[in-house]
Amino acid sequence: MEKVLNIIRSRTFILHLSMSLLVVFIILACTYTWLNSYTNHGETITVPDLHGMKYSELEKFLSDKNMRVEISDSSSFVIDKAPGIVLEQDPAPNQKVKEGRTVYVAITRSVPPQIKFPNLIDVSQRQAEAILNSYGLKVGQLIYKPDLAKNAVLSILYEGRELKQGDEIKKGSVVDLVLGDGIGNTNVAVPDFTGLTMDEVMFVLQGSSLNQGAIVFDESVRDSAMAKVYRQMPKAGDSSFIKQGESVDFFFTQNLDKLK
Repeated sequence: MEKVLNIIRSRTFILHLSMSLLVVFIILACTYTWLNSYTNHGETITVPDLHGMKYSELEKFLSDKNMRVEISDSSSFVIDKAPGIVLEQDPAPNQKVKEGRTVYVAITRSVPPQIKFPNLIDVSQRQAEAILNSYGLKVGQLIYKPDLAKNAVLSILYEGRELKQGDEIKKGSVVDLVLGDGIGNTNVAVPDFTGLTMDEVMFVLQGSSLNQGAIVFDESVRDSAMAKVYRQMPKAGDSSFIKQGESVDFFFTQNLDKLK
């Protein structure tokens, strides 16, 4: 034990130990300096906001900032956005990163996907527009044709051809709706409504496939349910015809002299 202590206390041992510690220190210092240089320690840049930019412009734009770019996803199709537009990015805008960092971007696809066309026949115009919007389709022209079902979809046209349920069409396409105008092709004789009450008028209109137009009460009317028709437009008669779905205007009174 005494011999070991004497060796430790010797000048030679202390000198060798000091030199060893110095070498270790130098190695650690060099390694730390190299790592700082290699990783640009303390040198960061701010990630720019790339949303809405074209992918074709990104490589030069980011290389000027000592950054790179790669596509992480290109499967999304967005109506009214051109192909190759940045939708998402990682890292997010305004984050601090090292120089040379790669920014991964999700861009809009260049070719719209094909979708199967839904069944819209006999649905209302408003409902059809909502369904088309949910499928990523647009409504173009509204074409009206004679039909008693007002604003009901009769057919759908795409580039001049009629679409059927299940037909494939590109997402983002514009289709035209053919709608009923509420007026049929069949002519009907105008009934004589003179002397009828409001309830009786509605019953006859329904049976004739006609619609109610303007309702006018004169100054004698105190109870609309008891008032009766004394004039109508168009007038009734053997030669008076209108199309199914058209309207008739009514003038009501409780004045017995007018009813005569």
